[in-house]
Amino acid sequence: MTPAPLPPDAPAPELHAESPGRPSTETPRPGPESPRALFWAFTQLALQGFGGVLAVVQRELVERRGWLSNAEFVEDWAVAQTMPGPNVVNLAIMIGDRYFGWRGAAAALAGMLAFPLVLVVALAVLYAQWADRPAVAGALKGMGAVAAGLIAGMALKLGASLRSHPLGWPLCVALTAATVVAMAVLRWPLYAILAVWGGLACVLTWRKLAP
Repeated sequence: MTPAPLPPDAPAPELHAESPGRPSTETPRPGPESPRALFWAFTQLALQGFGGVLAVVQRELVERRGWLSNAEFVEDWAVAQTMPGPNVVNLAIMIGDRYFGWRGAAAALAGMLAFPLVLVVALAVLYAQWADRPAVAGALKGMGAVAAGLIAGMALKLGASLRSHPLGWPLCVALTAATVVAMAVLRWPLYAILAVWGGLACVLTWRKLAP
């Protein structure tokens, strides 16, 4: 049966990409409301990062704030490692630029450096006065052990995201083991590890995803 024609003054029907009666399943991802929010978020991260801020960054950005997925965090962290400078600072600049351009990058960088700089200078003054005490030296060694545990725990968290990697779990584990051996046993420099194993991983992934 042919539908009746619409009156000349009737508005044209709206076209929807979704099927009728089927709401969109995509939900917007939360993000920082302003550069000021970025500044305070990265200030909190930096002030929590005793013994290494990386574990705190992953928990705050992925698990608590939801600004990144675990897989996105791994990818961004890999890019941050290939650039000169502190990796966490590079990551903050990348995320700030992604949301608010140069203003966001500057706000994130200031959040990572401003208050921690004041705290580090104050602690350095105190440490200069108490560094020769055996109790202080022992306490710092204990903090080093905890920092190593934080890094190891974060590595286990990030490793879970490799299950969905295009290369597959076994090959990802093999590349991870080769990287650990090159760094801890063979004492390769960072640029050599990135060039050899990082380059191999990029090529294999590209070939896997190429049509």
